[in-house]
Amino acid sequence: MCRWIAYAGSPIHLNEILLRPEHSLLAQSRHALQSTFEVNADGFGVGWYTDQLTPGIYHDTRPAWNDRNLASLAAHIRSHLFFGHIRAAVGSMVVRSNCHPFRHDRWLFQHNGAIGGFGRIKHRLDMQIRPDLYAEKQGQTDTETMFLLSLTLGMMDDPQGGICRMIEKVEEARQAEGVDEAFRMTVATSNGSSVYAARYASHGLQPSLYHSTPGALLEATVGDRIELPTDGTLILSEPLDRVPGHWEEVPETSWLVLSNGVAKASPLF
Repeated sequence: MCRWIAYAGSPIHLNEILLRPEHSLLAQSRHALQSTFEVNADGFGVGWYTDQLTPGIYHDTRPAWNDRNLASLAAHIRSHLFFGHIRAAVGSMVVRSNCHPFRHDRWLFQHNGAIGGFGRIKHRLDMQIRPDLYAEKQGQTDTETMFLLSLTLGMMDDPQGGICRMIEKVEEARQAEGVDEAFRMTVATSNGSSVYAARYASHGLQPSLYHSTPGALLEATVGDRIELPTDGTLILSEPLDRVPGHWEEVPETSWLVLSNGVAKASPLF
């Protein structure tokens, strides 16, 4: 499984979150603690919003720890909202077109988990994607199919509704094809102002998901502790340090909206 992180709040340099913490996303690429894959070395990506109309993205297929460009970019880019993702490939090639986050217009989308039996239901799902959106499809991942299907089902106007309708379509396809393997996911998407995240599984264990608590002073690998802005909040696959009070687990089968510095959870359906 992959690891991901999303930040929203007053602008900060990306490296404050992606690289500096004790158990940063970079550290998790070598040694994840709450994933079925300890090493996440099949590419990485970052996406960030500035004053431009669309978010910037940077992807590569090498392990995150082996890319000096990532460290340089993260130390010089400031953003009020950004995503980071490290990949452990499940059944698809290690190529840039399969790296998260994915982008459409102002929207970013990233995912941890897998659609069980995706190869058996991929065609059924892809044929439900709107033709103009399907024309943008470049990779082979279940994540990109989920994103384009969510957009087709109205996510840009209704993020929660679009993602829930996507889940329903995946479950209908699994049932139609007799797939037993679970659909397991945490996803995050954003339009540059709010972050919308969801945690779900058809059955069995659900992928881990947390958000930061107000006023957390994160433990850093080197230097002083990292103080988040008062309106800064993180949503992430696993904590960035070992201080329990810094993190709150998102309940299973939940929706989490991060807006104006407040993270609010509610039932997914």
